[in-house]
Amino acid sequence: MTTYLILSIIVASAATVAVAAIIARWRHVSIVHEGFVCLLYHEGKLTRTLSAGRHVLWGRNFRLLPVDNRKTLLNVQGQEVLTADNIGVKISLALTTQIIDAVKTVQTVDNYATHLYSAAQNALRVATAEIAIDALLAQRAEISTRLREIVEPQAAAFGVQLHAVEVKDVMLPAELRRAFNETLKARQEGQAAVERARGESAALRNLANAARLVESQPALATLRMLQTLETSKQTIVLNDLSLLASPRSVDKT
Repeated sequence: MTTYLILSIIVASAATVAVAAIIARWRHVSIVHEGFVCLLYHEGKLTRTLSAGRHVLWGRNFRLLPVDNRKTLLNVQGQEVLTADNIGVKISLALTTQIIDAVKTVQTVDNYATHLYSAAQNALRVATAEIAIDALLAQRAEISTRLREIVEPQAAAFGVQLHAVEVKDVMLPAELRRAFNETLKARQEGQAAVERARGESAALRNLANAARLVESQPALATLRMLQTLETSKQTIVLNDLSLLASPRSVDKT
């Protein structure tokens, strides 16, 4: 009985060791963090996509490929493009992207960011060739919408959603910047001259109205004179009080 018990213990221990070895060799625990998915490959073949969480895998020859499916900002550096009126400008863009189909993204293109970068550059050439420089400077929002319309289908083709396209900087040649500054300065000076002319016209109209009013009612001139006497710090000598009715006869000293 003692020998049998010893043998049982030895067998159980050996079995436990064997099971532990098998588990250690064939069982794999993988953790996928929030904001990522993992593509699971077995012996080089894609089997399934693992979402965020803890996953237990049985077998060998597995490979996990993490894919970031958070929103990403892709900056397109300034490049020289021609407008509809053949003026060269340098424009930079910012694209907000997000991978929504990791399998398509990985299997369709080698580097989706590079492809999006190139697509945005081509779209920028097409969009700017359709508008003049004045419209380009005044309608950035419309240009961004037009760029998104061009790039969005290409992004969707490899599993990427394009959330936004923003025109960041529009850099003009030095000569054109000086011309725009001079035009702006001339426009501002013209507006200032118009405002001065309007002010002078209003003042002349007020004077003309006052003259007609005094001519029709001479007593107003007397009242105005009395107001002047009340507020003036100068000494005014009148030879005849009756002259108050005729302010032109007043002698100031």
